[in-house]
Amino acid sequence: MSIERPDDIPMGQGDTSRGEADAARQAGDAAREALEAVRAEIGKVIVGQDGVVTGLVTALLVRGHVLLEGVPGVAKTLIVSTLARSLDLGSTRVQFTPDLMPSDVLGQTILDEGGTSFRFREGPVFTNLLLADEVNRTPPRTQAALLEAMQERQVSVDGVARPLPEPFLVVATQNPVEHEGTYPLPEAQLDRFLFKLQVPYPSRDQEASILARHEAGPDAGDPAKLGVTAVAGAAELAAAREAVQQVRVSEEVRGYLVDLVRASRDAPAVSLGVSPRGATMLLHAARAWAWLAGRAFVTPDEVKAVAKPTLRHRLLLRPELELEGADADGVLDGLLGSVPVPR
Repeated sequence: MSIERPDDIPMGQGDTSRGEADAARQAGDAAREALEAVRAEIGKVIVGQDGVVTGLVTALLVRGHVLLEGVPGVAKTLIVSTLARSLDLGSTRVQFTPDLMPSDVLGQTILDEGGTSFRFREGPVFTNLLLADEVNRTPPRTQAALLEAMQERQVSVDGVARPLPEPFLVVATQNPVEHEGTYPLPEAQLDRFLFKLQVPYPSRDQEASILARHEAGPDAGDPAKLGVTAVAGAAELAAAREAVQQVRVSEEVRGYLVDLVRASRDAPAVSLGVSPRGATMLLHAARAWAWLAGRAFVTPDEVKAVAKPTLRHRLLLRPELELEGADADGVLDGLLGSVPVPR
C-alpha cells in the first residue's frame, strides 16, 4: 500500500527537512571534532587537568564564564593562554591589582589628538576571551565593573551601552590560600560564573611528565614554541552551540534537576541555596556535557557530572559549620546521594 503525501505539505518539503537535519548534524559533528582538536592542542602544553579543560570547552558552548581556583604554580594562567591560542578568537590578559580602576578594564572617553572632540577608547574587555588573572586582588569597585559585561555582554560608559564581541568569555583566576591583600568576590558576581573549577595538583606520574618536558628545554611552557595553533574559531563554535540546543531533556531529568536545586535551599548546613539562575546554568551545562559525549539527550549522570562545578560557588554555608571544616562539595555530595534519581 502506498502512502500519499498530505495535501498541506508541499512536494519536496519532507526531503528538504531531512536534508537540513542531515546538514545540521554534519555541522555539529564537525564542530565536535574541532573542539576535540582544541583539547589536543592544549595537551601539547598541559599535562593532565582534563576536567578543567573540558569545563572550559563546556563554558564556551553555553556562553558561560569560568572561575579557576588553585594554588600558585598549577598552570591556571597557562591553561587559559593555551586555550586562547588554540582558538581563532581574540584574547586579552589583565593582571588584576589593588590599583586597577574600572576604566582600565572597560575603557574610557578621551579627548582626541586635535582637542576638538571626544572618542571612546575601548578597554581590554572588548575581546572574545578575557583572562582576569587574580581577580580577587582588585577592589570591589573594579570587580563590579565586570558584572554588566558578564551578564548583559555589553559595557556602559558615560551613559552609552556598547556591545561586546561575540563570542565573549571571562575566565578569572584566584588563589584559595593567600588572603592578604585580597577582596573576596561578592555573591552577586560569583553567581555570574557558570563554573568554579578547582585546579588540583598533578598526580605523581603527571608531575614526573612535567619535569621531563621541562628538562628538555626552557620552552616547555610556551604554547607558540610548542606548535599550538588555532584549530577552531567562531564558525565552529556557533555550529556547536546550535547542536547543543538540540540535545533533549526529559521531564524526569528536568524534575531531578529541580529537586536537586531545591534541596540545596533546605540543607541544614546552607544559609543561602542555589538560585534559579544556578538551576538554568546547571541545565545548560548538562546539555553541553551530554553533547560533548556524543549523546542526543541528557541523563542524570550528566547532571551529576557538572553539579559540583556549577553549584559549589552558589552555596553559602553557615559560618559555624565552615569553622568546623564543612565545605560546599561535601554538602553537594550529600545532596547527590539523597535526592532520588529517576530511572
